[in-house]
Order: sequence, then structure tokens, then C-alpha cells
Amino acid sequence: MEERAGHVEYVTGVLAQLSAGDSAAAERLLPLVYAELRALAGHYFKKQRSDHTLQPTALVHEAYLRLVGQEHPEWRSRAHFLAVAATAMRQILINHARDRKAEKRGGSDRHRITLDRALAAVKSDVVDVIDLDDSISRLFALSERQARVVELRVFGGLTVEEAAHVLGVGPTTIKSDWQFAKAWLKRELAASN
Repeated sequence: MEERAGHVEYVTGVLAQLSAGDSAAAERLLPLVYAELRALAGHYFKKQRSDHTLQPTALVHEAYLRLVGQEHPEWRSRAHFLAVAATAMRQILINHARDRKAEKRGGSDRHRITLDRALAAVKSDVVDVIDLDDSISRLFALSERQARVVELRVFGGLTVEEAAHVLGVGPTTIKSDWQFAKAWLKRELAASN
């Protein structure tokens, strides 16, 4: 437990150096977070079709380059960095799915993913990634925090406590938001099937 806490502290320190403009910190950061980013990508790809043209390693590298290439990043912690990474990966996958759809005549080739166990009560446990993104976008219009909770929990794989830390609220608030968001998304996704 102490070793993990030390690692988290060290990563947070490297992120602070990166935020302060130390460009060499990006090189020190990658080996520290690569396994976690790879796990996030793996989490996404468990939900993707087997013939997906984007590979997990490419997703990790593209997301990492976006994150460390920001002009004035303000990384608060390892959990904050991973939360932003989860959002970046989601955006990359959605853009990839939309681009692939646009390549196909008539746009009939939809990318489908299996939803997290928590959302599997929808008619089917397979949901179109674009439909899911559209539903999350509509949820953002209703409640930005609840939509962020969905991103962090479903796409980022963050725990309730990690999501609470990233969003600056208590775990009870995250649990409540999570319950509402799950119910809302189930209804939205069921209506789109």
C-alpha cells in the first residue's frame, strides 16, 4: 500500500513538473503511466469489435501525445491525468468510428461496443459507440457532472473514490450521480435500439 502511495505521489510530482513547463518531464512520465494507459485502452478494446482497425497501442500513444502536447496543462494529480486520458481516448475512438462510418457508402457500418456491466440492463449488452457518445452528449446538456461521472467510470475505469477526487466532490455524490446517470442512459439507449 505504501509503495502504491509513493508511486502516486511521484507521478503527481512529475505531472507538476510537466505543468510547470519541464518538457523532459514528459519523457519521465510515460514509463510511469504507460501500464495504466494501456489498461485504459484495453478496457476500451474489450468493448470493441474484433475487426477494429485502431490498435490499443496506437490509442495509448495518440492520447498520450495529445495530453503532453497541451500548451499549458494543469495536472492536479495522477487520477486527474488518467481522467483526462480516458476522455481523450473516448474522443479518439469516437472520431475513428465516425471517420470509418463516413468512408462507407451509406454509412451503414456502425461500430458496436459492449457496455460496462452496470449498463448491461439495456435490451442488448451491445451498444453502438456513436449512439453511446450521442447519449452522453445529451446527458452533458442536462448535467455535466453526471456525464463526467459516466466518462470516468465507464470509459476511464475509475473507482467511485477516484472519480470523487477528480471532480472535487464526495463519494456519496458520485454514487448518487452514477445511479441517476445509469438509469438515464439505460432509458436513452433502449429508446435508440
